[in-house]
Amino acid sequence: MCSDEIAAMAGFIKQHPRLVVLTGAGLSAASGIPTYRDTSGKWLRREPIQHRQFIELNSERQRYWARSLLGWKLVSEARSNKAHKTLAEWERQGRIELLISQNVDGLHRMAGSNNVLELHGRLDRVQCLNCYRFSHRSDIQLQLIELNPGLWQAVQSSSIDAGPDGDANVDDWDMSKVNCPTCPYCRQQSLKPDVVFFGGTVPKGRVDHCKSAIDRADALLVIGSSLQVFSGYRFCKLAHEQGKAIAAINIGETRADPLLTAKLSLAASPALEAITAAL
Repeated sequence: MCSDEIAAMAGFIKQHPRLVVLTGAGLSAASGIPTYRDTSGKWLRREPIQHRQFIELNSERQRYWARSLLGWKLVSEARSNKAHKTLAEWERQGRIELLISQNVDGLHRMAGSNNVLELHGRLDRVQCLNCYRFSHRSDIQLQLIELNPGLWQAVQSSSIDAGPDGDANVDDWDMSKVNCPTCPYCRQQSLKPDVVFFGGTVPKGRVDHCKSAIDRADALLVIGSSLQVFSGYRFCKLAHEQGKAIAAINIGETRADPLLTAKLSLAASPALEAITAAL
């Protein structure tokens, strides 16, 4: 760990007391949730669920719920790590104008952060596309197990190959036999996790909220994200256009590297622990 780089990042934070912090999958890696990409930004996972396919094709909904049956177990049992807790403490100290999380695991709130905007939604709840009511994902899990006992028994003996969005590999199962859950209120098979799938659109209100926070902030700090997806990278572009400083803590490349004022190539937890000690 380079003490000069730690000191430089601590100096960046001291110089910019009102930060917008943008976090990605790398922040939850120490909680046992795998990341999407390697250090060069290359995609590591299988093809993700696409928004349009999920909406239009029952076979894709069957695929999603089969994989989520296993993947939800990993996400629901994950616990906040030191990086989440450090950012919660920074919020209490008044250093964070807004924490924008690209993650859907809810670990920032579990750690005690309150001023959090979950850009891509929350995996712990499900919305009905027919009556628009919300359900707890844990309740839907019980329904999935009851509807698919054979699949549940099969995945119990499987190692969990899950992604940050709770999507796990069970593709050797016959997906045509999967029974999708129904809405507890209207009884329609029209449930969707309250997350933005790939190819989907982040609600305008969320984007505007983030932009307003960047307007008020002194700088933008990115942690644990390669910024390959535009939904997060757009805020780096905005900060740059406003002439505001941008720093990143991330192992490997980020899409915003040419825009950065400072960068620390370390995992989130040890980096934040060292920076806090230097503040």
